[in-house]
Amino acid sequence: MTAHPAERVERAEDPPDPPDAPHTSRPDPVDESTGDGADAVAEEETDEAQPADAAQPPPEAGRMARWRGRLRWMLAPLGIYAVTRIVQLWLIDWMLPPAAAVPLTPPATPVRDKLLAWDAVWFVRIAVEGYPRSYQYGPDGKLLGSILAFFPGYPLLIRLGHAVTRADAGSVAIAIAWISAAILAVLVCALGTAMWDRRTGLVLTALVCTQPMSVVFSMGYSEPVFLMFAVGALLAAYRQRWILAGVLGLAAGLTRPTGAAVALALLVAAVMHVSRRANGPRRWWAFAGAALAATGVPAYLIWVGLRVGEASAWFKVQSAGWGTSYDNGAMVLSFIRDALRTGSGWVDVSVAWLLLLAAACAVLAVWLSIEGRVWPPLVVYGLVALTLVVGQAGYYHSKPRLLVPVLVTLVPAALALGRARPRTAVAVLLAFGLFGMWYGAYLLTVWRYAV
Repeated sequence: MTAHPAERVERAEDPPDPPDAPHTSRPDPVDESTGDGADAVAEEETDEAQPADAAQPPPEAGRMARWRGRLRWMLAPLGIYAVTRIVQLWLIDWMLPPAAAVPLTPPATPVRDKLLAWDAVWFVRIAVEGYPRSYQYGPDGKLLGSILAFFPGYPLLIRLGHAVTRADAGSVAIAIAWISAAILAVLVCALGTAMWDRRTGLVLTALVCTQPMSVVFSMGYSEPVFLMFAVGALLAAYRQRWILAGVLGLAAGLTRPTGAAVALALLVAAVMHVSRRANGPRRWWAFAGAALAATGVPAYLIWVGLRVGEASAWFKVQSAGWGTSYDNGAMVLSFIRDALRTGSGWVDVSVAWLLLLAAACAVLAVWLSIEGRVWPPLVVYGLVALTLVVGQAGYYHSKPRLLVPVLVTLVPAALALGRARPRTAVAVLLAFGLFGMWYGAYLLTVWRYAV
């Protein structure tokens, strides 16, 4: 049984397994009765501070020690997140073209405008105006894309934040994205630590925060909110807290259509759990959590159909506005072939290589799962999310952003760097991070099309 994240916070390397235990590289789920990483740290510190014959401290002191342990445990992933966001914002500001000064006009806020560009405009509009009750058509009578294409989870949070703070919806959208990304960094580190060790968890956190198009973690986009819910659901399932996993999976499904990948991952986790435990009244709770998570995506699709009066309304809006339709990857394969043979711009060529690299890393993750080094539900989530990216037609320059939630494509690199020499790991992470953050800043500030 793989150790809980708390049991590895202070270890440089894992101790050898006892003869009757499975190899520590197999990411078996931990029991839900186990506390989290910070709890274990706090308990160890409390035990060391008290002699064997000393009176036990009051419960309040134990709770304070646990909270201090939690905060110390979170400092590293939060530090990674903060540093990467500062560098990302500086790159955006540095790469923006200088704006001409206009007398008697308020100062421009070009960085903020970029953070609220493209899809962020739609999310803020939904939060302020709500959804329409019908299709929207152009002057020629042609069906147009509309805000019905965007899932409601993130706009609802913006609306709630606006109602509580009375701040403008754009500022609230950015704040929610930043807070969600910070929580995501902690959850990714906890997931990596639970499955492998503390160092691998930190490496995975750094890779997630600096991957190409991680710039969306600073923008008014739904990716940080979705990934916060998705990783939280996977972590809860790994710790066998099934109802919590189901609630977070439901929230993910109401935030992006990729929530279907979370639901399938929880179903696989439930099957594994029940097959390993023949007895126990709570073993079927795993399926209850998976079923709850599976209601998110279809619930919104059905709601759109009922609102407009046509069952396929969401799919029609997506196709009309963004050319999105499932074609089994024909468009992506054609794009990669053309980009590598006759591509004249570096952006389309780079997107082609990113897609190929993501597919290769996903295959490697599958092999690692067969070897017992990656938890199968995590691989299922990543494969389904990747299939939704490459299996659909749509704007090719949005594909790098759509790869951000896949997550499993970063796992092989995290495992390798988690075992590499510290100097090598730091150098690779710095090079990867600088490229990834620059890439996102370039597509946001220089590239003329939507991301």
